[in-house]
Amino acid sequence: MNQKELKELIEFLIEKDIAEFELERGDVKVKIKRAAEPALPDSRYFAVHPAPPQILATAPVPATASPTTEPAPLPVVPEEQLQPVRSPIVGTFYEAPSPGAPPFVKVGDLVEVGQVLCIVEAMKLMNEIECDVAGEIVKKLVTNGQPIEYGQELFLIRPKK
Repeated sequence: MNQKELKELIEFLIEKDIAEFELERGDVKVKIKRAAEPALPDSRYFAVHPAPPQILATAPVPATASPTTEPAPLPVVPEEQLQPVRSPIVGTFYEAPSPGAPPFVKVGDLVEVGQVLCIVEAMKLMNEIECDVAGEIVKKLVTNGQPIEYGQELFLIRPKK
C-alpha cells in the first residue's frame, strides 16, 4: 500500500464517518483510529419569540370637540425597503470560515449576488449561505455561534438601485 492509497483510504473513512478501521494485506497491517470529536455546546436550545403587542381596551371618550378641530393625519412615510436574508435550514450560525478568521461580511459592506455571507452548521455539515440580492449589509440580526431556525432572518440588505 503506497502513500497515495493510504491518503485516499483516510479521506474515505472521514467522508463515511468511520471512527476505527483495520486492514491486513499480506505482511502489511494498517490500523486507523480517529480521536473522538470534542463535545458540541448544549444543543437543547429553543427559540423564544417576542410576545405580540398587547392592545389595551380603553373606555370611549365623549366627543367634546367639533370635528373641524381634529388634527390632520400625519403623512405616512414609506419604510425603507430592506431585503432580509433568511436561513434555509436549522443549525448554528457562524460569521467566519473558521475561529479567529475575519467575518465573511460586516455591516456597511457592499455585497453581490452569490457572495457568501455566513455558514450554517447542520448535522456537522458546513453550509455556505449566499446572498440573493446585490446591495449593502444594513444589519446583522444574529450572533456568532447562535442556534438558528428555518426561515429566521440573518441579515437585512438595502438593495442596489
